[in-house]
Amino acid sequence: MSIQVQNINKRFGNFIAIDDVSLDFPSGELTALLGPSGCGKTTLLRVIAGLEWADSGRVLLEGEDASDTHVRERNVGFVFQHYALFRHMNVFDNVAYGLRVKPRKQRPSEAEIRHKVGDLLDLVQLSWLADRFPSQLSGGQRQRIALARALAVEPRVLLLDEPFGALDAKVRKELRSWLRRLHDDLHITSIFVTHDQEEALEVSDRVVLMNQGKVEQIGTAQQVVEEPATSFVADFLDLRDHGPEWLLAAKLRHRGYELRVAERERRTA
Repeated sequence: MSIQVQNINKRFGNFIAIDDVSLDFPSGELTALLGPSGCGKTTLLRVIAGLEWADSGRVLLEGEDASDTHVRERNVGFVFQHYALFRHMNVFDNVAYGLRVKPRKQRPSEAEIRHKVGDLLDLVQLSWLADRFPSQLSGGQRQRIALARALAVEPRVLLLDEPFGALDAKVRKELRSWLRRLHDDLHITSIFVTHDQEEALEVSDRVVLMNQGKVEQIGTAQQVVEEPATSFVADFLDLRDHGPEWLLAAKLRHRGYELRVAERERRTA
């Protein structure tokens, strides 16, 4: 499902969080909102989700104005930095929760729920932990369960707010590669917020760089590294101090993604 935000503005008192931002998110694309703390990226994500109301502007989902619709009506999956799993529920019940609280007319049968949750746990490769509680899981396992729970209700859009920010560096690298592969399999329109330049360049199809509530540049990893649009982009991506090595590394990561896509298309042709 495609997403458009048109002339979005949002203030908190005198602080301008989003300043006349317009963006298109094509269907099936994984987009990173990248920038420093306070640049407006999380606020924009929450406006898209319906967790915050814009002061002005519109949010369109598949061409339909959703600006005044409740978060439940937008059918988005949301994954937070700190998992937000229910501590008193085991893994299976956490993933099943969104299905079990649906209105009676929309709620699947318990047999259908068990089948769907089993499939999702297989998808995130954690079916063997179905009976465990969140306190018995590692940080990486908790985040994968949180993602499975978000996917259980079959959202039209997946929104991730610093999904790996609470994890150590090694686990973060493993999970972002896993997220990229998962997205390639599901093709669900996804937007994730991060302040980690390497994470954004490696995982996303496109990067939206934000600063002080405005969009500084939009492009692929290769485009933003090779042709930074502003001095802020060059500084934030460390291109002035680490140009050649950083550029080469970004190109190789981006090229590796292109090769994986080409190989997958060749196999399915």
